[in-house]
Amino acid sequence: MTQPPPRVLSTPEADGWIARLTASHGPLMFHQSGGCCDGSAPMCYPRGEFRVGGQDVLLGHIAGDVPVWIGAAQFEYWRHTQLTIDVVPGRGAGMSLESPEGIRFLTRSRVFDDAEAAALEAAGEPPRGDT
Repeated sequence: MTQPPPRVLSTPEADGWIARLTASHGPLMFHQSGGCCDGSAPMCYPRGEFRVGGQDVLLGHIAGDVPVWIGAAQFEYWRHTQLTIDVVPGRGAGMSLESPEGIRFLTRSRVFDDAEAAALEAAGEPPRGDT
C-alpha cells in the first residue's frame, strides 16, 4: 500500500513563529476555522484551550507535535486538498495567539492528485476528537 500524503503541512516561516509562540505560551494547537471570526483562518491556541469533540477532525501535526484540527463539516469541503499553514504580515483574528505579533497565519491549499487521493481513501478516515 502507498503511504498517504500528509493532510496538513506548514512552511518554515510558520514553523519559526510556532516555535516563538510555543516559547511564550507553551504547547499549541490549531483549529481551522469554518468561516466565522476571521474568515477561514487557522486559529492558534494554547493546547487544550479550544475544546475539540466528535465534530472535529485531526488533520495531522505540524512543527513537530502541534495538532491541527478542523470542523467535520469544513473537512468535507476540503478533504480533497492538502492544507499548508503559512504566515504573512498583517493582523489576524483577536482570538488567535499571533494576533498581537503583527503577523497572521493563513491556509494555502492544493488538490490531491489521483494517486494521493486513492492512498488517503485506502488509509481510512482521519481521527476525530471523540476517539
